[in-house]
Amino acid sequence: MNPAFSPNQYLLKRQVFALAGKFRVYDTSGRLLLFSEQKMFKLREDIRVYSDETKTQEVLMIKARQIVDFSAAYDVVDSSTGQKVGALRRKGLASIFRDEWEVLDVGDNVVGKLFEDSMGLALVRRLLSNLVPQNYDLTFGTNRVADYKQNFNPFSYQLNIDFSMDVNKQLDHRLGLAAGILLAAVEGRQQ
Repeated sequence: MNPAFSPNQYLLKRQVFALAGKFRVYDTSGRLLLFSEQKMFKLREDIRVYSDETKTQEVLMIKARQIVDFSAAYDVVDSSTGQKVGALRRKGLASIFRDEWEVLDVGDNVVGKLFEDSMGLALVRRLLSNLVPQNYDLTFGTNRVADYKQNFNPFSYQLNIDFSMDVNKQLDHRLGLAAGILLAAVEGRQQ
């Protein structure tokens, strides 16, 4: 597996003023680990993740299964092996008031849940846009395995991703980082 997926903490930044979504993932020392870019003019979401900005080595692929985005499922595939890592499925109706996703294993069985921290804050965020930073928890059963915290900055999107509470190593970091990129991509479309 690519060493970029071994740290427990990351900072994801979405580029402002880009025609297509561009995302950079850094380690805690500020070193660029991954670069991602959404494909423009695609009916079906197709996000590729590369080892750097030259885009010579693709390491991960995130592809929507269908065109309609309301309750879309996104397959996460390791580009070096072609093997599916898992999938993320947005819970459309539930996400109107508070973002909620299901985490699926390679056989599409629900193994986890990704959700906004608070219903009250989620409603405030929908009314005040980016003035209230988002916070998501990813759980496998009752175990919290990841935390996604948006930095307060009205001019840029920055998401701290933390897998350090996953002491039993239940979450594949490739799937966890794909979740962060999808959160940033969806948030970018909503603004």
